[in-house]
Amino acid sequence: MTGQADQHDAERIYQLWDDALGKKDLEASLSLYADDATIESPLVQHLMKTKEGIVRGKDQLRRFITLVFQGNPPQRKRFRTGFFSDGRVIMWEYPRATPGDDQMELVEVMEIQSGLIHRHRVYWGWYALNVLNGR
Repeated sequence: MTGQADQHDAERIYQLWDDALGKKDLEASLSLYADDATIESPLVQHLMKTKEGIVRGKDQLRRFITLVFQGNPPQRKRFRTGFFSDGRVIMWEYPRATPGDDQMELVEVMEIQSGLIHRHRVYWGWYALNVLNGR
C-alpha cells in the first residue's frame, strides 16, 4: 500500500470514528475494527470490571463499546483540532481546555492495517480520571 493510501485510511478513520462516537452507532464503530483488534484504556477496567485494561476481539469490543455509549458523562465531549499520522499510526488529542467548558482530556492512538484499526490505546489525563473516579 502506498503512503498516500495509508494517509487516506488514517483520515477516513479519524472522521468515521468520531461520527460513530457522536451518533453512538455501535455497528459503524465496530466496522472500523479488525476482527482481532484490541482496545487498551482505564475505562475497560472500570466498565467491564476486569483486572486488565484490555479488550480483545470483536465480541469483547461489542460489549465494551455498548457500555461506553450507555455511560458517556457530559464532560466527554469531542472537541479536537486535527490528527497526526505516519499512515500506520494515527493519533489525536481531546484537550481539557476547549473554547467552551472543560472536557475529559484523552489521547487516542490507533494502529491501522489494511484500512482497519488493529490496536487502539486511550491515554487519560488528570481531569478525565477525576470524572471516572467520581471526583
